[in-house]
Amino acid sequence: MTQQKSIAIIGAGISGLTAAIELASNGFRVTVFEKNEQYGGRGGILKKDGFMFDCGPSWYWMPDIFEEFFKKHGHSTGDYFDLKRLDPSFRIFSYKEFMDVPAGRASCLELFEQREKGSSKFLNKFLDEGQYKYQTGMRDFVRKPSLKWSEYFDWRLLKGLMRLEMLKSLETVVHRGIKDPILRQWMCFPVLFLGAKPSRTPALYSLMNYAEIELGTWYPMGGMIKLFESLYQMALDRGVLFEFNSSVDKIEVLDQKATGVKINGVQHHADVVLSTADYQHTDQVLLDPSSRQYSEQYWNARLMAPSALVFYIGIDRKVEGLLHHNLFFDEPFDRHAREIYDVPDWPSDPLFYVCVPSKTDPTVAPQGMENLFILIPLAAGLEDSPVHRENLFQKVFQRIQKKIGTNLIPHVIVREEMGPKDFKSVYNSFKGNAYGLANTLMQTAVLKPRLKHSRVEGLFFAGQLSHPGPGLPPSLISGQISAELILKYLNP
Repeated sequence: MTQQKSIAIIGAGISGLTAAIELASNGFRVTVFEKNEQYGGRGGILKKDGFMFDCGPSWYWMPDIFEEFFKKHGHSTGDYFDLKRLDPSFRIFSYKEFMDVPAGRASCLELFEQREKGSSKFLNKFLDEGQYKYQTGMRDFVRKPSLKWSEYFDWRLLKGLMRLEMLKSLETVVHRGIKDPILRQWMCFPVLFLGAKPSRTPALYSLMNYAEIELGTWYPMGGMIKLFESLYQMALDRGVLFEFNSSVDKIEVLDQKATGVKINGVQHHADVVLSTADYQHTDQVLLDPSSRQYSEQYWNARLMAPSALVFYIGIDRKVEGLLHHNLFFDEPFDRHAREIYDVPDWPSDPLFYVCVPSKTDPTVAPQGMENLFILIPLAAGLEDSPVHRENLFQKVFQRIQKKIGTNLIPHVIVREEMGPKDFKSVYNSFKGNAYGLANTLMQTAVLKPRLKHSRVEGLFFAGQLSHPGPGLPPSLISGQISAELILKYLNP
């Protein structure tokens, strides 16, 4: 009888969980080694004094990607959690006003026309093109392994290459079509999750606008942790083993073949190793110099998506004037973008995001209280200090209070935070980044770090620093693609 092949996966984030489910479903013995004490990676939870904070991702977009994965494995997301569509989807605070973004194309077209006569025609065409990009991009483009350019010599992709608008920037397309400042901010904001300025992001990513408006902004009742909890349970049901508090010190390589991982001096044999940990950490720390795929110079030349300073705030009263999702675009975008990408520095007057999930879900805060998640994008690689953190906290809190006309400081009863140095220590995050590599044209597809090691046999990668990129749906797909590569490797 042939011995069952063993697979070691480093990291229990979404790509690690996804890959584990795929591989265990195909009969392999899978063990996931997780540095921290809980599954979810950057999507963990923090509980304190009756409050439950999602530590990382808070936007549930592209529900079809998740549903498709669950259905492939005999389930529906509804078997594990209830999804609620948010309407309004979110609120944008600009200099002198705020605007609530409604759910659905018809309502958005109406809002466009109210603010700028004739602009609804632009939005309609923009969304039609976004739909094509979404269907082509998410079905064909992002699901290629991206190991070589010839994968993209596909007639369907080549035929529609001009429509994908890889060589135009999103900002160019949006600014040509509309003049209203807040509408421009709305159309450009989704790519901030991709980690680059709209002027450097290919117009391909208008697919994000289509996803937001047509497919909707959702929330899993009980918190985003419900998604990770369900994937963890699916993995357990398929026999996946999890080793928590198990920080991998080294990937063992013998004769240019991965043979397992070493933890606290103990080797754990595996026929295949899949690292979903931070790619740079895996490449530069977990591998001996002779097995590294990239140089230190290569990594330092990468354009990183931002890091972030995140505050988890418990308020002992209800807060009026905020929705579930809130974008504070009440200061100049160009200045903050410069401080992130061009001349890295702690921002003087940053744009920021506030999530108040207790507006939708009463289970995440004690009765009569409010749960606030405040995220401020920062340049990757900044020196982190308590003084900088406190300065930004005071600035953004004052702006929140001014916009809603309420003094909240006396009502703060819980305050926790995570900044660049925490991303480094908790997730081994390169330069303390929060969102991986920026999705610029020169860091797309084959130009991203490889999912399969070019020289070390049996070593694979997945996660937000690899193809297809940052965000929950792309990271889920990354785990799937790497699992497919492993299956081909083990079953040639």
